[in-house]
Amino acid sequence: MSKVAFVFPGQGSQYVGMGRDLYETVPLVQKYFHLANEVLGYNLTKIILDGPEEELNLTANTQPAILTLSYSLSLALEEKGYFPMVYGGHSLGEFTALTAAGVLTFEDAVRLVHIRGKLMQEAVPIGQGVMLAVMGLEKEALMEVVSEVSLAGIMEVVNFNGGGQYVLAGESKIKDKTIELLKEKGAKKIRELSVSAPFHSSLMRPAALKFQTYLEKVNFFPPKAPVVSNVSAEILNDVVKIRELLYKQMAAPVLWEQAVLEMVKTGAAHFIEIGPGKVLTGLIKRIAPVAVFNVNNLESLRILLDKPEEVG
Repeated sequence: MSKVAFVFPGQGSQYVGMGRDLYETVPLVQKYFHLANEVLGYNLTKIILDGPEEELNLTANTQPAILTLSYSLSLALEEKGYFPMVYGGHSLGEFTALTAAGVLTFEDAVRLVHIRGKLMQEAVPIGQGVMLAVMGLEKEALMEVVSEVSLAGIMEVVNFNGGGQYVLAGESKIKDKTIELLKEKGAKKIRELSVSAPFHSSLMRPAALKFQTYLEKVNFFPPKAPVVSNVSAEILNDVVKIRELLYKQMAAPVLWEQAVLEMVKTGAAHFIEIGPGKVLTGLIKRIAPVAVFNVNNLESLRILLDKPEEVG
């Protein structure tokens, strides 16, 4: 199949037992689960397959867990002849995309996202940060709310997900006021996210600065196919620019809708979401008239490998 885009999910799509059937059946998946254990120096595989949930949901575990499953699945697809023309990923998923594109080695990537998770976890004291998913509100009305509550504290739009879905992040002290104003403006749905910190907000800048020192120590290689940036929604081929935007990404909004449209502009007509959950599949369907398929278990992998015409 031509005109394929590989896209990778971010944090929030994890669950205990994810990838169990793949781990037990697909040698490549098992290989990378075990390699992640070696690199990190602890049994990540046991946490992924058996939990407990609280341990898997620690950001420092969640990020390498999702990357390991998603990346190993992408290799299983490439082994069978699926070679994407473009890669993309949502937040953490951008690291998976860069690994799949050959920019980062798996070993470096799994180390980096473990460190990234730790730094993000420690950036803001527990209870002082908040993230809110907002649906069914016009962008202009949303920005008015953000502008008003920002007089009392930090609150920013950190995900432009498409299809009328946004995510806000900031200080929990202005959470109630933010929710009140969002409801007044007509938001159809507001949901507080179960996360340990206000990711992608300016409150992450100190963590991003620390992360930069780790990024500087890692080798980056030219991508085998273009990767679309979360920060700028532009095609990335230059390793210097990739490194710079990865550092900025931690404290900058995710421009997911623009990134998807950029992938479509390159010619991508078949999007394959690789990894746990189906969050990106739902978002992409609301952004562009393209075929979307999700690979997150053995059954979906077999459908894609045996009957590629069923994609979409």
